[in-house]
Amino acid sequence: MTPYRNTRYWLRDFRRGGRPRTKKEKFNQAHSQLRNVIERAFGVLKARFPILDKMRRFRFTTQKYLVVATMAIHNFLRRIRLNDELFRRFEDVGLEVSNTIEMNSESATSATQHVFRPQDQTFMHQLRDQVANKLDLLVGV
Repeated sequence: MTPYRNTRYWLRDFRRGGRPRTKKEKFNQAHSQLRNVIERAFGVLKARFPILDKMRRFRFTTQKYLVVATMAIHNFLRRIRLNDELFRRFEDVGLEVSNTIEMNSESATSATQHVFRPQDQTFMHQLRDQVANKLDLLVGV
């Protein structure tokens, strides 16, 4: 699900420009926060399992199984070793993952258009609007 285009997105924009004012800004802020958490988690996985960082050209199914297998091993290691050095290095909540891919750019949008059918995009836009409406009700304007 993509963020709203032409609307503040990056966390530093919210730090500079104040709290989100519209439901689209609230959605984009939540999206950006979740994206940072997910990217930090994948940073830990890539640090622990270098095969994920420099993935050879395996079939997609093989790549999917490699990711699932490394996550299972990682979760097992976390259970037996709660004080995980890799997580300590990546746990800074204030850390913002670099915006190497501008989420509001044409390239990000065009990449999505090639993957999904038009009806899939319509569904995702409607779902994004529903989530934004619920966030708006929770937080209030």
